[in-house]
Amino acid sequence: MRAYIDSDILIWHLRGERKAASLLRRLAAEEGTDLWIGALQRAEVVFFMQPDEIEATRSFLSQFKTEAATQVIIDRGADFYRKWHPSHGIDVNDAILAATAATTGGKIYTLNLKHYPMADVVTLKGW
Repeated sequence: MRAYIDSDILIWHLRGERKAASLLRRLAAEEGTDLWIGALQRAEVVFFMQPDEIEATRSFLSQFKTEAATQVIIDRGADFYRKWHPSHGIDVNDAILAATAATTGGKIYTLNLKHYPMADVVTLKGW
Protein backbone atom coordinates (compact mmCIF):
# COMPACT_ATOMS: atom_id res chain seq x y z
CA MET A 1 0.00 0.00 0.00
CA ARG A 2 1.22 3.46 -0.84
CA ALA A 3 1.03 5.89 2.05
CA TYR A 4 1.15 9.40 0.56
CA ILE A 5 2.32 11.93 3.12
CA ASP A 6 0.93 15.43 2.69
CA SER A 7 3.30 18.37 2.91
CA ASP A 8 1.84 19.56 6.21
CA ILE A 9 3.11 16.41 7.94
CA LEU A 10 6.46 16.62 6.17
CA ILE A 11 6.90 20.21 7.33
CA TRP A 12 5.87 19.42 10.89
CA HIS A 13 8.41 16.62 10.95
CA LEU A 14 11.13 18.97 9.75
CA ARG A 15 10.13 21.39 12.52
CA GLY A 16 10.67 18.65 15.10
CA GLU A 17 7.07 17.62 15.79
CA ARG A 18 7.22 14.27 17.61
CA LYS A 19 3.76 13.22 16.41
CA ALA A 20 4.93 13.49 12.80
CA ALA A 21 8.04 11.43 13.50
CA SER A 22 5.93 8.82 15.31
CA LEU A 23 3.47 8.56 12.43
CA LEU A 24 6.24 8.15 9.86
CA ARG A 25 8.02 5.50 11.96
CA ARG A 26 4.75 3.59 12.41
CA LEU A 27 3.92 3.67 8.70
CA ALA A 28 7.46 2.71 7.67
CA ALA A 29 7.29 -0.30 10.00
CA GLU A 30 3.95 -1.55 8.61
CA GLU A 31 4.44 -4.58 6.42
CA GLY A 32 3.36 -3.88 2.86
CA THR A 33 3.33 -0.09 3.32
CA ASP A 34 5.64 2.17 1.32
CA LEU A 35 6.14 5.86 2.05
CA TRP A 36 5.41 8.12 -0.93
CA ILE A 37 5.01 11.79 -1.65
CA GLY A 38 3.54 13.50 -4.66
CA ALA A 39 5.74 15.61 -6.91
CA LEU A 40 4.13 18.84 -5.72
CA GLN A 41 4.47 17.93 -2.04
CA ARG A 42 8.17 17.45 -2.63
CA ALA A 43 8.24 20.82 -4.40
CA GLU A 44 6.44 22.50 -1.48
CA VAL A 45 9.24 21.39 0.81
CA VAL A 46 12.36 21.81 -1.33
CA PHE A 47 11.40 25.15 -2.89
CA PHE A 48 11.23 26.85 0.50
CA MET A 49 14.10 25.28 2.42
CA GLN A 50 16.84 27.55 3.67
CA PRO A 51 20.46 26.99 2.57
CA ASP A 52 21.39 25.49 5.96
CA GLU A 53 18.43 23.03 5.69
CA ILE A 54 19.24 21.55 2.28
CA GLU A 55 21.33 18.57 3.34
CA ALA A 56 19.07 17.45 6.19
CA THR A 57 15.91 18.01 4.16
CA ARG A 58 17.13 16.03 1.18
CA SER A 59 18.28 13.26 3.50
CA PHE A 60 14.82 13.16 5.09
CA LEU A 61 13.05 13.17 1.72
CA SER A 62 15.23 10.29 0.50
CA GLN A 63 13.06 8.03 2.71
CA PHE A 64 10.13 8.60 0.33
CA LYS A 65 9.44 7.60 -3.22
CA THR A 66 8.11 10.50 -5.27
CA GLU A 67 5.27 9.91 -7.74
CA ALA A 68 5.58 11.89 -10.94
CA ALA A 69 2.86 14.31 -11.95
CA THR A 70 1.84 12.63 -15.20
CA GLN A 71 -0.65 13.90 -17.76
CA VAL A 72 -3.30 11.53 -16.39
CA ILE A 73 -2.73 12.76 -12.82
CA ILE A 74 -2.72 16.44 -13.81
CA ASP A 75 -5.93 16.09 -15.83
CA ARG A 76 -7.67 14.22 -13.01
CA GLY A 77 -6.39 16.78 -10.52
CA ALA A 78 -7.85 19.57 -12.66
CA ASP A 79 -11.24 17.82 -12.53
CA PHE A 80 -10.99 17.58 -8.73
CA TYR A 81 -9.96 21.23 -8.49
CA ARG A 82 -12.86 22.49 -10.60
CA LYS A 83 -15.34 20.42 -8.62
CA TRP A 84 -14.06 21.02 -5.08
CA HIS A 85 -12.31 24.39 -5.06
CA PRO A 86 -15.50 26.48 -4.99
CA SER A 87 -17.03 24.62 -2.01
CA HIS A 88 -13.94 23.41 -0.11
CA GLY A 89 -11.20 25.79 -1.17
CA ILE A 90 -8.80 23.03 -2.15
CA ASP A 91 -5.68 24.24 -3.88
CA VAL A 92 -3.81 22.88 -6.88
CA ASN A 93 -1.36 20.90 -4.74
CA ASP A 94 -4.19 19.17 -2.85
CA ALA A 95 -6.05 18.38 -6.07
CA ILE A 96 -2.97 16.85 -7.67
CA LEU A 97 -2.13 14.78 -4.56
CA ALA A 98 -5.73 13.53 -4.48
CA ALA A 99 -5.47 12.61 -8.16
CA THR A 100 -2.14 10.90 -7.51
CA ALA A 101 -3.62 8.76 -4.74
CA ALA A 102 -6.78 8.02 -6.71
CA THR A 103 -4.79 7.00 -9.78
CA THR A 104 -2.25 4.80 -7.95
CA GLY A 105 -4.51 3.42 -5.23
CA GLY A 106 -2.67 5.06 -2.34
CA LYS A 107 -3.94 6.57 0.89
CA ILE A 108 -3.25 10.17 1.91
CA TYR A 109 -2.10 11.02 5.43
CA THR A 110 -2.74 14.67 6.24
CA LEU A 111 -3.75 17.06 8.99
CA ASN A 112 -6.23 18.75 6.63
CA LEU A 113 -9.00 16.25 5.90
CA LYS A 114 -11.26 19.03 4.58
CA HIS A 115 -8.87 19.44 1.62
CA TYR A 116 -9.74 15.93 0.39
CA PRO A 117 -13.55 15.60 0.10
CA MET A 118 -13.36 13.26 -2.92
CA ALA A 119 -15.28 10.03 -2.41
CA ASP A 120 -12.74 7.96 -4.34
CA VAL A 121 -9.75 9.16 -2.29
CA VAL A 122 -8.86 7.46 1.00
CA THR A 123 -7.67 10.12 3.43
CA LEU A 124 -6.56 9.57 7.00
CA LYS A 125 -5.80 12.06 9.76
CA GLY A 126 -2.09 12.06 10.63
CA TRP A 127 -2.78 12.57 14.34
